[in-house]
Amino acid sequence: MQEPKKHKSGFVNIIGNPNVGKSTLMNALVGEKLSIITSKAQTTRHRIMGIVSGEDFQIVYSDTPGIIKPNYKLQESMMGFVDTAMLDADIFLYIVEKKARLKDEHINSKLKNTNVPFIVVVNKIDLSSQEEVMETLKYWQDEFPTADIVPISAIEKFNIERVLDLIIEKLPESPPYYDKEQLTDKTERFFVSEIIREKILLTYQKEVPYSTEVDVISFKEEDHIIKIHAEIYVARQSQKGIIIGHEGKMLKKVGTEARKDMEAFFEKKIFLNLFVKVKKDWRDSDQELKRFGYLQ
Repeated sequence: MQEPKKHKSGFVNIIGNPNVGKSTLMNALVGEKLSIITSKAQTTRHRIMGIVSGEDFQIVYSDTPGIIKPNYKLQESMMGFVDTAMLDADIFLYIVEKKARLKDEHINSKLKNTNVPFIVVVNKIDLSSQEEVMETLKYWQDEFPTADIVPISAIEKFNIERVLDLIIEKLPESPPYYDKEQLTDKTERFFVSEIIREKILLTYQKEVPYSTEVDVISFKEEDHIIKIHAEIYVARQSQKGIIIGHEGKMLKKVGTEARKDMEAFFEKKIFLNLFVKVKKDWRDSDQELKRFGYLQ
């Protein structure tokens, strides 16, 4: 009689430099849009968990902020999430691009000395020639001889199944950590704030998007509609006028685009009320960073 398969579960932490496609890959692996995706760096500020469950496995993915040199307390906290991800992983996915080389000796050293299995995922190969891909794969195989090196295109969902197969193969035996129906550890309010923040990143230029934070004041779900009141915080008075725009047009655009995405995400009609407030230098305030969930 054949023995039943033993259940496997583990935490798969996704690390890498900014804008290499970590969030796109996690969303592809989870099958849900859980992480912000824009062409701008530093779009992910928190660790965002996405959970994939099968009959005999559960994978808890963790998307982390891109590795940067911090310039203020918010960025220090973001890098704290990366450091934590280096400590509690069962498997690492190290995401790189075709022309990328090891920019962070801290992460490089940790990966070379870790006993945790890891996969180097070479993303955006759809933008490369065959020769460039082969050269890049050889480079990373020489850097990490014991690692699996997998070329993918996260945006085209090319070779994602290969990454998934390797993860399941490397998972430790364990019962599930979360309910099998659960998709994430984050709340509905969190995803509302992330959707609004994504639209801000896509709408405004330069420093303004990085000076904003979103606080969901109320989230009231009724039978056919969800009523949401959210506030956008900026670091300076001049940024408030930029966010609102002439006759409120810019803020209205953000609200309209965010509402459309929320209606697709929650599969319900959304009423969204947005306000803009100034919280001077909130990115360097311990009190504000705690309130927004960046500090314990």
